[in-house]
Amino acid sequence: MESQGDQLSGAKRKAEESKSDESVPATKAPRKPSSVKLIKPNTFEPSNHFYPRVLNAQIHPIVNSFMNLGNDRIVQRYCHLNPGTDAKKLQEILAAQAKYFRWSGADLFNVTNEQGKRQMILIETNSSPSGQKSMPGLNEDTADGYHKLMRNFLESLEETKKQRQEGKDALPFVEGGLAVIYDKNPMEATGYAAALADVSGEPVWLAEFYDEDTKSPVQWDKKGVLRIRDNDGNLHTIRACFRYVTQRPWNRIPVDTATVVLNPVVACLAGGRNKMAADKAYEFFNHEQGAAGLSIRTPETIRDVSKAVIPMWVESMGGLACIKVPYSNAGQGVYTITNADDLQAFMDSPQHYDKYIVQSLVGNSTWSSSARPAQFFHTGSIPNKKNDIYVSDLRMMIRCTKEGFVPVAIYARRAQLPLAKDLKDSRDSWGMLGTNLSSKNEKGEWDTDTNRLLLMDLKDFNRLGLSTDDLIDAYVQTVCATYAIDQVAQRLMNQGSFDYDLYSKLNDDDALISEILKQ
Repeated sequence: MESQGDQLSGAKRKAEESKSDESVPATKAPRKPSSVKLIKPNTFEPSNHFYPRVLNAQIHPIVNSFMNLGNDRIVQRYCHLNPGTDAKKLQEILAAQAKYFRWSGADLFNVTNEQGKRQMILIETNSSPSGQKSMPGLNEDTADGYHKLMRNFLESLEETKKQRQEGKDALPFVEGGLAVIYDKNPMEATGYAAALADVSGEPVWLAEFYDEDTKSPVQWDKKGVLRIRDNDGNLHTIRACFRYVTQRPWNRIPVDTATVVLNPVVACLAGGRNKMAADKAYEFFNHEQGAAGLSIRTPETIRDVSKAVIPMWVESMGGLACIKVPYSNAGQGVYTITNADDLQAFMDSPQHYDKYIVQSLVGNSTWSSSARPAQFFHTGSIPNKKNDIYVSDLRMMIRCTKEGFVPVAIYARRAQLPLAKDLKDSRDSWGMLGTNLSSKNEKGEWDTDTNRLLLMDLKDFNRLGLSTDDLIDAYVQTVCATYAIDQVAQRLMNQGSFDYDLYSKLNDDDALISEILKQ
């Protein structure tokens, strides 16, 4: 007999989850006082910052080979498979020096179309991506991604210091300590703090910074200077901080900061945590780079949609669609629509923002739509012994170095339920199509379903059916998306100061604009 949870349709389940969704203001359970710690050098312990199954996992040879290819060979191979691509332009983008969006992760689907053409498509770009704790084979002798990213952070910090002291940046350089601030993923946040202490050779403040936390140890003054309050009430000025603040970071972190931040909030607003702005950034990129044979591939996307108009767009897509709250993350605020009940469940759910995104649904090639054919279909996993195929995504994390972008971590996630051949066989579309591992419990705290985590190791990677060329394609899509968002971020920062007027024209959502913290 099916449980109540099994009987819920995709959107109904998401509507239930939305009661604790960060896109909907809700009464929250009392939270324990936010913690603040001082992390000393030489305290990084891999067992504290990697999943247990990762510590002894062996990286798959295909993944290891990809991680060591280098951009020159990636360009050579990509252009060989895509003859219409301008190799010089692709090399230029891979070697670009991002100014604001220097660390990112993209979620991608491996798909096919009606002609059987396989490719990677972009689903979302994340400005505070997880992934380090899930990457095998790179955690010995501080050769892991934590330390590599923190070295890049200090290198960019020195460059920023030089520019500010030479008057090339309108903001002053602040002398002080280092910090990591976070509201999620303590396993990786603490890992970054320990790694930053290692590479800097100085203690690093680690502080929780939750939304609507009035007693947080994190304080920003009117000049954009960060100060951390220790347990004795003393304030410590911070010259640079690594940010793992994911839930509406713009409502408590200034856009213009004298304290150097990785990633700064402008990267979130420009698309790193704003699907609406991201889609516009991708469109700008595709227009500018189309002649070079480069494009960011996404499902068909209709943006800036008012809630009342959503049913019309869903109907035009034959009743198969994906509705997204533009500013949510971690699988929250995403609704898969496969029937009238799904759509009604979304329409009945409480929502906070004014505008939404409607996308064509990536499903099974056997699903039919009377209105129009779908753009893409999931290739899915290699069938298991029961001949079940599961939807999976791929997270590609990259960092910006002096030589340009490089991959830093990869992992995959599968859906909870196998992909049905006929929609009539399953009413739980989210169970079949939703891959994110994060969810909120009744207390509003984050949980992670690691049973659906797929590592890049000898055991899990083969289930995905991916090749070196698929990883290259995913990497190129990730870099292009990050580059596109960084270009928008640079335009929004007018002489070092955020252009609120331009942003309100780019993102016409009064509820969002009202949340942005102004100094």
